[in-house]
Amino acid sequence: MTVGLAITRELSIGNSMSIHEAIATLEGKRRYVRTLFATIADRYDLITVLLSYGQDRRWKRRLVDLAAPGPGTRALDLATGTGDIAFVVGARHARVVALDLTWRMIELARRKAGQGPSPFFLVGDMTALPFASGSFDLVTTGYGLRNVPDLGVAIDEIARVLKPGGQALSLDFDRPANAFVRFWYLAYLALVGSVLGWILHRDPDTYRYIPASIRRYPGAAGVAWLMEQRGFSRVRHHRVLGGLMAIHQGYRKSEFEELRN
Repeated sequence: MTVGLAITRELSIGNSMSIHEAIATLEGKRRYVRTLFATIADRYDLITVLLSYGQDRRWKRRLVDLAAPGPGTRALDLATGTGDIAFVVGARHARVVALDLTWRMIELARRKAGQGPSPFFLVGDMTALPFASGSFDLVTTGYGLRNVPDLGVAIDEIARVLKPGGQALSLDFDRPANAFVRFWYLAYLALVGSVLGWILHRDPDTYRYIPASIRRYPGAAGVAWLMEQRGFSRVRHHRVLGGLMAIHQGYRKSEFEELRN
C-alpha cells in the first residue's frame, strides 16, 4: 500500500467516528496523530501563525531564552515540526538533534536549513527515543506532550535521555482550570479550527483535534505533577497568553536527589 493510499484509508476511518472516539485509546490516538500530522505538514507553519496571532515564534524564543543553551550544549528537540525551536537553539551554538514523528515535517525542516551548522534531523517517536540514557543536556518540545498517546511514557523517555541535572522545557496549550474560561476557550478553538480546516483541507474536523486533545490533557498543573513524579525537580510552569498556554521547565534529578528520595 502506498503512503498516499494509507493516509486516505486512515482518514476515512477517522471520519467514520468522532474525534473523541478516535483518540479515546492509546493505539487510536497514535494512529490518528500520525495521520493528522502527515496531512497538515505543508500547512503547519501557517496554522501555528494563525492560531497564535503571529506570536508562536516569540513564545518559542522565550522557551529557548529560559533554557539558555550555550556552546557545547547537547540538545534534543522533540516533535520538532519544521524545526523552529531547533534552529533557535542551534543559533546559540548548541549541538542539536531534532526529531519528529512525521517524515514530511522533517523534509520541510531540512529545506529551511541555511548556510552553516544545522540541526541533525531524523524521524522518530518521542515515546521510544533511539538514544542512550544521559545523552543530552537539554530537551525541548513545542506542542509535543499533548499529542503523545501516553504522556507518562513520553516524560519517562525525556528523563531517561537527559543527563542528571539536565533541563527539559515544553511549550503547549494549557487546559484552563476555570470551567467558564475553559468552555469558551475550547469553543473558540473548535470554531476557528473548523473554519481553517474547511478552508485549507475541505474538512472541518482537521483542526478540531486541538480542543479535543486539550480536553484530555491534564493541564499545566497536572503536567508539572507528572514531571515531579517521573524524575524531575525544580519543576515550574510559566504562564503564556494569560494562562491559555504554558511553558514547563524542570531539571532531571541528580544522583544525590534520587538517593535522597
